[in-house]
Amino acid sequence: MQVDDTAHGPLAGFTVGVTAARRAEELGTLLRRRGAAVLHAPALRIVQLADDSELLSATKELIGHAPDVAVATTAIGFRGWIEAADGWGVGDALLETLRGAELLARGPKVKGAIRAAGLTETWSPGSESMAEVLDRLLSEGVAGRRIALQLHGEPLPGFVESLTAAGAEVVVVPVYRWTPPQDIAPLDRMLDVTAARGLDAITFTSAPAAASFLGRAETRGLLPEILGALRDDVLVACVGPVTALPLQARGIDTLQPERFRLGPLVQLMCAQLPSAARILPVAGHRVEIRGHAVLVDAELRTVPPAGMALLRALARRPGWVVARADLLRALPGSGSDEHAVETAMARLRSALGVPRLIQTVVKRGYRLALDPSADTKYGR
Repeated sequence: MQVDDTAHGPLAGFTVGVTAARRAEELGTLLRRRGAAVLHAPALRIVQLADDSELLSATKELIGHAPDVAVATTAIGFRGWIEAADGWGVGDALLETLRGAELLARGPKVKGAIRAAGLTETWSPGSESMAEVLDRLLSEGVAGRRIALQLHGEPLPGFVESLTAAGAEVVVVPVYRWTPPQDIAPLDRMLDVTAARGLDAITFTSAPAAASFLGRAETRGLLPEILGALRDDVLVACVGPVTALPLQARGIDTLQPERFRLGPLVQLMCAQLPSAARILPVAGHRVEIRGHAVLVDAELRTVPPAGMALLRALARRPGWVVARADLLRALPGSGSDEHAVETAMARLRSALGVPRLIQTVVKRGYRLALDPSADTKYGR
């Protein structure tokens, strides 16, 4: 039986972390429209280099010695470069230099930025992949050619090295760079929530953000807990394969859309997160256990964290009695007083709206009232 998610959204009941600095509001809106609770903490800060001497030096070098090929990797970066050159009074000279080069654009948005500047791209890969750009350059032959590469925040892994090894002269254009966020507190809170398995999914839209997230975890001594959570319990969604590299280097599996865009990324999460939810037939009701909420016959019921911890402990062995001592250990920050279990259980039953879903077994503990027809399926 499929549940109609149109009433509450396919991501209702799930908490999703957003680490983006740029376009975070757009991604958060897409997720919230589909019902998700969103926790935002930028993992980095973008620093524009309009006043940076390194960018000015690279620009003047290219104007003085024109490249054979220019590679534009991001729309925001290319626009920023042209605007900075205008501010320095060399905008027309830069455009004329680029007009005489073979101009490669990584994707549609970059093409739009190039055309808005009055230029025309020579070629753009269908995959929007820098790997395809590299393959084209190497297949054409780059020995003795001068190539301008507009960076997208950090050196592209192996890109410059491959071109240099093939005999090219590469001039990197650092249009903007990444730094740690000015306020590190939100990122630290997200790390704490991730380590505690308080997120159902986390999104990354750039490789530097992924590297910064892991780097901060390592600085705080949380890396083992974070890696464990990302490998076992938290869905890791990346906008594309380049973004996923720092995570995959740590042995973390990632989810990636076929088209490297925010919309397809959210659509993929809408398909994946609900499919991982636990669904049980309990006391004549369909119970779907999500991240911070439960669907009882398609009605969304928000459950406190302590209640969710108890419900998950009961659902690990549906229909079986779970002792109070075991449930106490499942509670966040559990102490030694089993009365805490009774209090949390009362709140859980109230939140679910159907108290009989959970049965009290006198002097033994509690059990989910699994329907008799499901006993064999769930191992009784």
